[in-house]
Amino acid sequence: MNYEELLKELVLNDERIMVLTSENRAAIRNLPEQIGDRFIDVGISEQTMIGIAAGLALRGRIPVAHALATFLTMRAFEFIRTDVGIANLPVKLVGAVPGFLSEANGPTHQAIEDVSLMRGIPNVNVFCPADEEDMLIGLREVLLSGSPFYIRFNNLKSAVKHNLDFVIGKAEVISCGNDITILTFGMLLRQAYEAMIILESKGLSVRLINLRTLKPIDEEVIINAAEETSLIVTLEDHFITGGLYSILGEIFLKNNLTNNVLPIALDNKWFKPALLQDILNYEGFTGPQIAERIINHFQTKTDTIKIKSLI
Repeated sequence: MNYEELLKELVLNDERIMVLTSENRAAIRNLPEQIGDRFIDVGISEQTMIGIAAGLALRGRIPVAHALATFLTMRAFEFIRTDVGIANLPVKLVGAVPGFLSEANGPTHQAIEDVSLMRGIPNVNVFCPADEEDMLIGLREVLLSGSPFYIRFNNLKSAVKHNLDFVIGKAEVISCGNDITILTFGMLLRQAYEAMIILESKGLSVRLINLRTLKPIDEEVIINAAEETSLIVTLEDHFITGGLYSILGEIFLKNNLTNNVLPIALDNKWFKPALLQDILNYEGFTGPQIAERIINHFQTKTDTIKIKSLI
């Protein structure tokens, strides 16, 4: 089953669910003829789509609105904040080609501040699946929840065997370890997993965590990692500001925690447009490149600690 098939099943089994799009049909192109007037295409008008979705939600519907992530979260931001967030309506916002998945598109089409924007709106939650399987595992609960949700759409093939137990606000622990924790979300789970294999081959014990939802965030799994491992790596295809690295800082301050932290993110720059694998290579986000950065950082910090202990 893919995203379109599951969404169709949910629509046909729940009269409240409606599908909206602003001329973004790549993942739902077969639905119009299958669900009839439960499908609405507003054309290239994201603000209008959000207004319609809010109106439908006020009448007891569950609108699932689709658009390119960058235009959905930026062009329609005020409408999401005012019409959906303030009213706390169960509108589901599905952002296509977020982060590196935008591939060959330039900065105007790169949604790499989307998590920051959406999590900053009170009541709006954020779901960032690692791949299509992960998305389908959580989709039913996310769509049927009573809260507004932003979903980073992801139809990539899975790199790991996922835990089928999905709970909003609970992370998926892929592996347990006591040296290094890698925290990640979305498509970079594959690269994180590749890095983990390399690190473990060098004798390091790695805890790999797929956060799944960034709001609500699983604070418990992060606090445990801070207390039980020597290095925490935040890995994200997002600006370093406002995303996972910022979330970690907020949790640390809230709980009076400290740890050695290595952020791997876009340091307030847009990525070079290219095919996905070329982007990963150029920007330094392949599994081997991530592993190398972690090893260098871990060894440097470990050596510094040893030197200080001798003084």
